[in-house]
Amino acid sequence: MEILQGKSVFGGIAIGPLSVFRQDEVLVKRQKVSDAEAEVRRYHQATEEAKRQLQELYQKAVKEVGEASAAIFDVHQMLLEDLDYVDSVENIIRNQGLNAEYAVATTGDNFSNMFAAMDDDYMKERAADVRDVSDRLVKVLAGAAETGGHGDVPSILLADDLAPSQTVQLDKSKVLSFVTRHGSTNSHTSILARTMNIPALIGVDYRDDMQGRMAVVDGYSGKLIIDPDQDILASYQMKQSEDAEKARLLQELKGKEDVTLDGRHIQLYANIGGVGDVASVHANDAQGIGLFRSEFLYLEAKDFPTEEEQFQAYKTVAENMAGKKVIIRTLDIGADKKVDYFHLDQEDNPALGYRAIRICLTQPEIFKTQLRAIYRASHFGTISIMFPMIISVDEVRRAKAIAEEVKSELEELGLPYGDVELGIMIETPAAAIMSDELAKEVDFFSIGTNDLTQYTLAIDRQNPKLEAFNDPHHPAILRLIAMVIENAHKYGAWAGICGELGADTSLTETFIKMGVDELSVSPSMVLRVRDKIRSIDSRK
Repeated sequence: MEILQGKSVFGGIAIGPLSVFRQDEVLVKRQKVSDAEAEVRRYHQATEEAKRQLQELYQKAVKEVGEASAAIFDVHQMLLEDLDYVDSVENIIRNQGLNAEYAVATTGDNFSNMFAAMDDDYMKERAADVRDVSDRLVKVLAGAAETGGHGDVPSILLADDLAPSQTVQLDKSKVLSFVTRHGSTNSHTSILARTMNIPALIGVDYRDDMQGRMAVVDGYSGKLIIDPDQDILASYQMKQSEDAEKARLLQELKGKEDVTLDGRHIQLYANIGGVGDVASVHANDAQGIGLFRSEFLYLEAKDFPTEEEQFQAYKTVAENMAGKKVIIRTLDIGADKKVDYFHLDQEDNPALGYRAIRICLTQPEIFKTQLRAIYRASHFGTISIMFPMIISVDEVRRAKAIAEEVKSELEELGLPYGDVELGIMIETPAAAIMSDELAKEVDFFSIGTNDLTQYTLAIDRQNPKLEAFNDPHHPAILRLIAMVIENAHKYGAWAGICGELGADTSLTETFIKMGVDELSVSPSMVLRVRDKIRSIDSRK
């Protein structure tokens, strides 16, 4: 028996044979060509075919993992059209008289290395995307067919890391768990594991000769146990059965109220990234949508989405939720969410930079387009609006003034709109400290614990070297949350939590005793949180 330690990115137990993911590789040869222009045309034809493949993968991913996770394939299509990338490939073909496969592979290596060397974590992530796109182009040029690289027997998948296109092509019914040497808690593989509700480990230094060996993945402790003895195997089989029984019992909570033993009702909502995620909201019986990340409409587009495009998306969600509350966060572009057509400058510290409400207030034409679409959609359901990254009362008043302008414009055009609540995200220490004054301006607060933790502790939440120092249960965070809830209630607003801590069932009782009104979590966590809520007596 051999035990390898890694880091868990999603809990659970998986038992089965190991399958080492085999990367389909094409040997790229450096060859001279006699007709450079014909080779450039061949490159562009391959680019069109790669785009077609990526569009198919996008459609497949939307069905399997929702629009938010599928958006990466739109990013890949944009990379194919990046002018610097295209110029580099064409330059190698024309000036050196070399074949397109070599030009693409060389450009891919150069750009990938350039991104990997950058300080910005978002740009480092783009290194893997450039490699994935370049590998696809090379395969198209070489006429190589794509395969899944994974066997037909349900197994624990071992891989260095998996690109988005590789994860989408996997037969998900044959994957018991993901175990990778590299990757991060925010990698595409980690996100997919959480969506599929299967255990996943990163940072496991496995050997390539482990194909077919029996193993156990302990997603709770981060262990990969290879060739477990009978006693160990039996104990994990029992644990797996217990998990399955818990999952079955959770299904029985569908249709039940989110109410504590002493009769306190909690609004239990779900976080989504797009229209395609609403099905998961219904499947997990959430009572509303507490966070619609509208920025994904921008991340998925090649240019600013029009008012009509946004209106149709918001209207569809509102109609599908059939009167249940839908809280739309206005666009939160910036920091780790970059969009080329916004033409944002490179910043030394983007998390503290030009983002979210700061873009909206300095480029009101973008803001008003979105607000018009949201207000128009509010006629078809129950929609609320919340503004992100607020630090002052002045920002809220300016945002509200723009909202009033939009309402007046709609009235002049004779376009109806609903009764829309206005709220703000509390995700900066400034907003938390000023929450008594801010509560007088809005209908509700939604506490974004991810950024609130990052800014309060001065820790970059995407830096893996700092994970040992990152304590989301830090007393300072909990004190700020308690202060925000108290101030909201004192001045007539309600308070919810939409960050990751909202799904942390070890804190559910604490939040309820603080007086929280609403918790918004990923759809897959709704029933677990409901189970916890129904077990709490807040009088004790």
